[in-house]
Amino acid sequence: MRARQKLFQVVTAVFVVVMTGSTGYYILFGGKPRFMDCVYMTVISLTSVGYGEVLEVTGNTAAQIFTMLIITFGMGIILYAISAMTAVLIEGELSGYLRERKMQKQIQKLKGHHIVCGGGETGKPLVEELVKNREKVVLIEMDQNKIDQFKYSKRLFHVKGDATEDKNLFKAGIDQAAGLIICLPVDKDTLFVTMSARMINSDIRIISRMVDPKLEPKLMRAGADRVVSPNFIGALRMASEIIRPTVVNFLDTMLRSKQGTLRIHQLTISKGSPAAGKKIAESGIRDKYGLLVLGSKEEGQNIEFNPPPFYELKEGMAIIVMGEMSDIERARMDF
Repeated sequence: MRARQKLFQVVTAVFVVVMTGSTGYYILFGGKPRFMDCVYMTVISLTSVGYGEVLEVTGNTAAQIFTMLIITFGMGIILYAISAMTAVLIEGELSGYLRERKMQKQIQKLKGHHIVCGGGETGKPLVEELVKNREKVVLIEMDQNKIDQFKYSKRLFHVKGDATEDKNLFKAGIDQAAGLIICLPVDKDTLFVTMSARMINSDIRIISRMVDPKLEPKLMRAGADRVVSPNFIGALRMASEIIRPTVVNFLDTMLRSKQGTLRIHQLTISKGSPAAGKKIAESGIRDKYGLLVLGSKEEGQNIEFNPPPFYELKEGMAIIVMGEMSDIERARMDF
């Protein structure tokens, strides 16, 4: 934004000087010369190129005084414009602005992506996990330092701005997004963004972070699909570490194994999917993709844990699987 404003100021200043000089010459010579000749006279005077006079300034005292004033004050503005342009190029502001414009065009082409509001203590590991799962992510964050903390910040789609402003939600493509995760540090901001997002996109899935547990009913009424308390989850994790450390270690090792990246994910049987109407054993989930089926869920029904091989897959059904992320990604594309 600074680069755009600075460029606008520079161009405006140069334009005003040239137009002032050209109009002055036009008036001094009684409107007889072509206006283009007046512009040309102004430009060669300001740049001191030393060409011959297009207008007969010599012998015309008023024109000579006006020319000296134009050169004296105009040269100062021209030098300022050159220094400002140099500063923009050297500081990288122009390249940053162009990169931002290119990124914005790419964001507007996204569909079914996830928006994360806030790149702080909760947002940073959240974005990294989504990226590891090969999800399309757009981060909204005001603090440039927090954006730069991501090792892939130049490749991370992001909008620098306040998530409580609707214009930044639209810049992040909220109307085409599949999910919105709000990780703002202040609960009242979380409540406001939840309500705004639900009004903009009635189909988006919203996960809201809260600090005060008393706020949960309000967030749900405002439009959140789920409300998460990091303090509550952290407490459960600490309890598990003391009660069942081996189980926790097993899960951590499974998800962060050096031999690969195992994930528990869901596959949705889309309309027209070749797996629709087939049994699990016939779908290729286990044989072709090497995935372990942990459960399934039809809309409006309870989860079916460890479904048998003859369990029939239906359109719209969500299948919970575990396996390598690359295998899950292949299955998602086919299903």
